[in-house]
Amino acid sequence: MRTPAQASLWVARAPQIIAGLCLSPVEGGCWLTGLLVAGTHRRAGIASALLSRAAESVDGNLWLFCHPNLEGFYARRGFAPCMQLPGPLADRYRRYSRHKPLVALVRAPAPR
Repeated sequence: MRTPAQASLWVARAPQIIAGLCLSPVEGGCWLTGLLVAGTHRRAGIASALLSRAAESVDGNLWLFCHPNLEGFYARRGFAPCMQLPGPLADRYRRYSRHKPLVALVRAPAPR
């Protein structure tokens, strides 16, 4: 996973790193640019737990782009289709989706 300069990395260990995600700051929140779980640790709730903990740290919305097959996974974790992305993300989405099927999703911050 390539990490942008301003990004926050979150990892799960057991004791070695078994999962990770990357959050990049954007206007109005963060962009989830990667969520990876080691094959031997999948389907154990690790991605959900890591995503939940990381999302708690975000002040604002949390956006991501994913393959349409993953939309249900993210919907069960509070994400919904995003009809309007912030400018820089909208540009990236247009560029990335030219070459592969993608959906843009957003998770609004939990009330505090």
